[in-house]
Amino acid sequence: MSDDTNPPPEPSGQRFVVCGDGALAHRLVGELVDRYGLPVTVVLPSLNDNHAPDIAEFGPRTGRPELRPEVLVARRLTAEVLRRAGVAQAAAVALVADDDVTNVDGATIVRELDPDVRLVVRLFNPVLGEGVATMLGDCAVLSGSEIAAPAFVAATLGDEASAYLRLPDDELVRVADRRTLDESAEVVCGLADTGGPELVRLPADEDEADLVLVRAYGRPRAEPLPRRRQRLLRTTALVFGRNLRLALAGMALLFTAAGAVLGYVRGLAPAEAAYLVLLTALGGAEADPAAPLAEKVTAVVLVLSGVAIVPTVTALVVDALVHARLRVAAGGLVDPVAGHVIVVGLGNIGTRVLQELHSSGLPVVGIDRTESARGVAVGRELGLPVIIGDATSPETLRAASVQTCRALVVLTSDDMTNLETALSGRSAHATARAASGQPDGSLRVVLRLFDDGFAQRVQRTFGLTHSRSVSYLAAPAFAAAMMGREVIDTIPIGRHLLLVAELPVGAGSDLEGRFCPDLSRPGEVRVIAMRTGRAGQTIWALPRRRPLVRTDRLVVVATRAGLAALLPRAVPSADPPALVEPPPLRLLGTQARHRPADLSDPDAPAATGP
Repeated sequence: MSDDTNPPPEPSGQRFVVCGDGALAHRLVGELVDRYGLPVTVVLPSLNDNHAPDIAEFGPRTGRPELRPEVLVARRLTAEVLRRAGVAQAAAVALVADDDVTNVDGATIVRELDPDVRLVVRLFNPVLGEGVATMLGDCAVLSGSEIAAPAFVAATLGDEASAYLRLPDDELVRVADRRTLDESAEVVCGLADTGGPELVRLPADEDEADLVLVRAYGRPRAEPLPRRRQRLLRTTALVFGRNLRLALAGMALLFTAAGAVLGYVRGLAPAEAAYLVLLTALGGAEADPAAPLAEKVTAVVLVLSGVAIVPTVTALVVDALVHARLRVAAGGLVDPVAGHVIVVGLGNIGTRVLQELHSSGLPVVGIDRTESARGVAVGRELGLPVIIGDATSPETLRAASVQTCRALVVLTSDDMTNLETALSGRSAHATARAASGQPDGSLRVVLRLFDDGFAQRVQRTFGLTHSRSVSYLAAPAFAAAMMGREVIDTIPIGRHLLLVAELPVGAGSDLEGRFCPDLSRPGEVRVIAMRTGRAGQTIWALPRRRPLVRTDRLVVVATRAGLAALLPRAVPSADPPALVEPPPLRLLGTQARHRPADLSDPDAPAATGP
């Protein structure tokens, strides 16, 4: 994932503070130091837990000692601890612990110490996040799992996925394969050329890009999930397990044989013979000393069998009913299912992926070790089967019907557990298909892996090519938010990443007075749209002769290094000159909306979005 090698800009005089010791904090420190060249202070609860040892030993890739982060260890975030960390003089403070309560508590303390410092708070709960963003002033609330979940869903669905991005003014764009588009598709820009020996992002020749960004008009509705029919019959099948079926079959065979003997000896009709057999087996028949020997033997066998079989069958029935009720109450898999997705690890990211897959109309089965995991309650509320068990065990995976699933998504926080589960699931899937005589269809496996080197070795050794890192996907958005810029979305391309960001043109900044097409750099940045502050319009056909002013905002697609290089150029100057109004853009009607302007004409009007 170390995909951008451009040197960072010169460090800013202000310090940035990061509070947290998780994977996101580790990545965020790397983004701020290596991408932006910023001085950072990190507040850790200890030096031994989670990613704290790696953060404490973090060294800038440039080797510049002045960029080595300062580390402050404190078990709790208090006013004194944050004051020592320098939040009152900081440019921005990020609270990215794994716990929402810790982050909210820290944010309120920081706001009391400095009413103006920019806050970036990591929160999973959207309702809580909305309240925090409203009450704490200059505060950006982000969710790492919300940012990363679409990448895992896209990797799960593969070529069938259409990754939608919502831009300002509710404009929709989607990532698509150029080969699947018709001539009427409105391509915004080329994202990547994936056909060569090496992936090329934002290629100089956009016609070479096979992965493109396309304008979309309305997100397609997800197909509704099929109705669950014959639920009563399937639940009954769950009750009548193998042992109970064998016991009932043995009892029926014995009673049939006894009925045949009694019917033959006494000359009874089948119904009368069955009546006599049941009475005898249940101890309701009277002894008859004058009866033939065959009838006596049959009666004795029936009585003895009744004494042994009836309590056994009763116990099996009670046991099956109890287990079936517990299984249904626990949300386990009751209905036969095929073509579903198994999501293992129902923490923050697992919960988001579970919800997005369900909203797309796919059947989903969840697995987690603990009943208290966040996604367990969410899955059951959605009516999804959720299994409590160890997913590294083939029995647990078979209980989730891994043999018939379309994809296995493993999202626990431990890389080795994820790899073990993936290998166990792939093996169980192949074994089950071979036993049933089906062709060996390869199971699509998506892994959550933090370490990039480990992910590459896993790909080479085990052929597991679909892996993502939550912190890698989310850290650029948190870093940009600390500098007051908004990352709208991320576009994962394999284990690489492109960022979609909106940048205001700062007053007196290096961008003011320049032209949009001059800002694009192959392999780094592509300006895809401009928003005018005057009309609030999104301009898709970028004008060549209309200079940028401080009321404009740019929508760009960039690599991490490309965005890091562009952000300082958008920073307003301390003493900006007076605003010079540009000539107005003449907005065309509907016929010109999808036709680019004649860029050779300096007075050509720009086509606009709706």
